[in-house]
Amino acid sequence: MREPSMETVPVSPPPQALLERLKDYGQEDAFSLWDELSSEEKDLLVKDIENIDLPRIDRIIRCSFHSQGLPAAAIEPVPESCVSTVEERTMEDREKWWKMGMKAIAEGKLGVLLLSGGQGTRLGSSDPKGCFNIGLPSGKSLFHLQAERILCIQRLAAITANEGAGIVPIQWYIMTSPFTDEATRKYFESHKYFGLEADQVTFFQQGTIPCVSKDGRFIMETPYRVAKSPDGNGGVYTALKSSRLLEDMNSRGIKFVDCYGVDNALVRVADPTFLGYFIDKGVSAAAKVVRKVCLHMFTVDFLNQVANGLEKDSIYHLAEKKIPSIHGQTVGYKLEQFIFDAFPYTPSTTLFEVVREEEFAPVKNSNGSNFDTPDSAKLLVLRLHTRWVVAAGGFLTHSVPLYATGVEVSPLCSYAGENLESICRGRTFHAPCEISF
Repeated sequence: MREPSMETVPVSPPPQALLERLKDYGQEDAFSLWDELSSEEKDLLVKDIENIDLPRIDRIIRCSFHSQGLPAAAIEPVPESCVSTVEERTMEDREKWWKMGMKAIAEGKLGVLLLSGGQGTRLGSSDPKGCFNIGLPSGKSLFHLQAERILCIQRLAAITANEGAGIVPIQWYIMTSPFTDEATRKYFESHKYFGLEADQVTFFQQGTIPCVSKDGRFIMETPYRVAKSPDGNGGVYTALKSSRLLEDMNSRGIKFVDCYGVDNALVRVADPTFLGYFIDKGVSAAAKVVRKVCLHMFTVDFLNQVANGLEKDSIYHLAEKKIPSIHGQTVGYKLEQFIFDAFPYTPSTTLFEVVREEEFAPVKNSNGSNFDTPDSAKLLVLRLHTRWVVAAGGFLTHSVPLYATGVEVSPLCSYAGENLESICRGRTFHAPCEISF
């Protein structure tokens, strides 16, 4: 009796043209496990490689590795004439800048740019960080608070600068990441954009970039997928350009962009005073600063210039990390750009100092950590708003010590403590509570 013959199944080679392109850039190892893949996995790998802009990524890897050993450029202190300190700022300055900012907002010249690519992993949540509820009496999330501050400024601008001619929507550009994009969109939709018009909110994704080994080769997360990571918050410049949103800003007549990170519970979104100061100084970039921390304002023209300059120079920071791979945890590099990488390109910049307790309540670590927790941010909000209420003639009762509680003022009532007398004067509020219309 004859043994049945063992027929060999022909193995299809990788697409020749794609393999040659990988060889051109020293990345052919991405196909090293090709023969072990199913036909479906082979298709996934081919699509994954085809979606990588190999010439661009190769340029970034080479330029970033080359710059790693070079001495960093000396950092020059900003001249005193380019810094507005809290102590030197007069009431006349504040009023002038507030009015200038409100006029620009009423004319539709300000766009708001939110960096929101991060998950709340360190807060114990896999949701986008902006969905996080820090425990205020209202239960509002960071996204919710920021949306209502935009609503408030729109209304104030219409009243104070537009002479009642109607509200001009502030365009809100929200940069997500592949990990947060879908959940962020759904969150806004399910909350009806927190009262904003749906068409004034634009979502766009920051890019990802392959993770590489110490010799610059792609790290494979699986046999059919290259390991990738988000390209840092400085990826916003490239993402704005590739999403054609800089063109969108120009077409809408937006001249100035207020840029901030999602994890600040006291952030003054679309701050008219900062905007007015920025316009008054006639610079291309500015940073609102408390010690060691910045928020940013840019002209749209400058963002175009930065996107082109960063792309031309192609220098990213190499962050050494343990990266999940087919060989377990592999030590390699994630390539990132940071928001402050823009500043070497600016011909003119200025700094605007603000009071930490009024504008900076970071939410970065879970409760129980030593700093920057939801609880510490909540208390900073409650303490500031309590001061507003008392200054407006209100009174507080409380059943726990006042240092551990306070009141929350809805952003729909007041942006920075203004217009509260009619709501608060002579009234008593029991803390904790939310004061709203």
